[in-house]
Amino acid sequence: MKTYTLAAAFAAMATTAFAADPVDGLWKTAPGDTGGYLHVSISECGSAICGTIDSAFGADGDQNLEYENLGKQIIWDMVPEGGGSYDNGNIWDPERDKTYRSKMTLDSQNKLTVKGCVAGGLVCRGQVWTRVQ
Repeated sequence: MKTYTLAAAFAAMATTAFAADPVDGLWKTAPGDTGGYLHVSISECGSAICGTIDSAFGADGDQNLEYENLGKQIIWDMVPEGGGSYDNGNIWDPERDKTYRSKMTLDSQNKLTVKGCVAGGLVCRGQVWTRVQ
């Protein structure tokens, strides 16, 4: 009986370890200063969450295949805190070429609030991203 219980416990842990994080997927950013937006692919990278620029679109909605930051990491070291909260990460703003401390909240399956912070997290500015896939 102990053998079966132990095997079931390991199977449950393995399933949990390989389950995708709820934030994994392709996300559309809010429009930037120029009206364009990005698609960011978010996935697990080790024990953290990372995001990479997948594609870029102009204000007219046309895809910009010449965008110089395609494939660059925009989010890294984001730590899942549970309950749809992520903290202690970094986010790079390609329009300003600045990196900020970051946190995220999965508001629903299709809405992600992403914030970049300064002054030790006292001042934050954010966007709501929408799930594409």
